[in-house]
Amino acid sequence: MVDTSDQWIIERTGIKQRHIVDKGTATSDLACQAARQALERRGLSPADIESIVIGTVTPDMLFPSTACLVQDKLGCKNAWGFDVSAACSGFLYALQTGVQFVQTGAHKRVLVIGAAVMSSIIDYTDRATCVIFGDGAGAVIIEPAHDNEPAFIDFLHEVDGSGACSLNMPAGGSLNPATCETVEKKMHFVHQDGAAVFKYAVRKMAEVSVRVLERNGFKGSDVNVFIPHQANKRIITATADRLGLPAERVIINIDRYGNTTAGTIPLAMQTAIEEGRMKNGDLVLLASVGAGFTVGATLLRWAL
Repeated sequence: MVDTSDQWIIERTGIKQRHIVDKGTATSDLACQAARQALERRGLSPADIESIVIGTVTPDMLFPSTACLVQDKLGCKNAWGFDVSAACSGFLYALQTGVQFVQTGAHKRVLVIGAAVMSSIIDYTDRATCVIFGDGAGAVIIEPAHDNEPAFIDFLHEVDGSGACSLNMPAGGSLNPATCETVEKKMHFVHQDGAAVFKYAVRKMAEVSVRVLERNGFKGSDVNVFIPHQANKRIITATADRLGLPAERVIINIDRYGNTTAGTIPLAMQTAIEEGRMKNGDLVLLASVGAGFTVGATLLRWAL
């Protein structure tokens, strides 16, 4: 459908395969699957969850929120929740929201999900986007840490609204509601200036990672596991080089999943667990750059 090749895609992005949902599968469906696995692994029931925060740019519908739909589908009768729209930084923004609820004592268990059905908003005749994105979801449960237990250390978030023109979905909101014209102009699909996004992401992912480490007295060499947003392998390796991290400390699974926006970091956390690359007490750095532009970094000690 587009002028490209497997070799070009791998060399430019590092992507070898992606996963696309069956027709009729919604973001809430993926989110529920991930949440059920997290609950089962932790030995909890849906009734144990007090709040649900979902990072996504592909909600089932504008309203109600995907969090409302997930709450009902899972049977989390004691939970309230909402969605966070921060594109590829959506999981980190949702994660820190959940962390704040727990740190303040407002809640004891918060379910945080990053999920997207990107195939629903991709124009498969647009080479700038169609070779990049896939569908996926991941979930974590935030709980209080006891004294001397591994815990969240710090976070650093930024937005730069001047980058909105470089990566967006122009129609579907109040500015350009759906019309025959917006559909004909393919304004309900993702539009991206790849060069501008790449340049910004290479600079900011490294910059925010260094800043959050330095203000907590760490260097790149102190990081045991670096889990970045999986947008482009070249962006990841450039950031790892800036931090002085060897390849064995960097989690890369973009070759298997592509860019699932808010789903990439929790999926990469799962990869780190499956490959035995993340141990209890490890210093873990998460980082992302997304449309908006949104930027995020989280520093934590991993707790099994």
